[in-house]
Formats: sequence, C-alpha cells, structure tokens
Amino acid sequence: MFSKRLQSFRHAFNGIRSFLRSEPNGRIHFVATIVVIIAGVWFRCSITEWAMLIIVMAMVWLTEMLNTSIEKIMDHITPEQHPGVKRIKDIAAGAVLIAALSAAVVGALIFIPRII
Repeated sequence: MFSKRLQSFRHAFNGIRSFLRSEPNGRIHFVATIVVIIAGVWFRCSITEWAMLIIVMAMVWLTEMLNTSIEKIMDHITPEQHPGVKRIKDIAAGAVLIAALSAAVVGALIFIPRII
C-alpha cells in the first residue's frame, strides 16, 4: 500500500518536471516564484504575508498547469482548428490571467510599501 502512494508522488513529480521542461510559461512562473521567495526573505515578510504569497503563487501554478492540461486534451481530441476548442482554450487561459493578476496585486500590496 505504501509503495502505491509513493508511486503516486513519483507520477506527480514527473508531471511537474514535464510541465517545466515543455512549457515556457512554466519556466517563467518558476523564475517568478524564486524572485518572490527571495523578496519575501529579503523584506522579512510576516507569517500572514507568506500565507498570502503562497496561496497566490499556488493559484497561478495550479491554473497554469490545468490550462496546459486542458490545451493538451483539446489538441488530442481535435487537432484541427475548431471554434468550440478555441473558446475552451481561451476560457482556461483567462483563468490563468485572473490568477496572475491577483498574484501581482497581492505582491504589489506586500512589496511596494517596503520598496518605497
């Protein structure tokens, strides 16, 4: 039973590794995450600020990875251009945009006062 759970974690880490290797946006999010972590340490963020930063960073990662999954599924189902597929992909990309903008606002609220 323990080996099956361990195998589940291996599959999950393989998925993250595959995402980072194949998706340029994944690498951008990785760099942004590192920058935010360094800034949080540098500016000595509070526990509450860290919690907010972790939540929004996770939200961006989750939406980007789900968006990528949706795009891959739709490309597999319908490789040719289709208006319905475009709409689905646009909606998924919109979710990433909302997450990224929300994360940027939280980051600005936490870091801009410290920079100024």
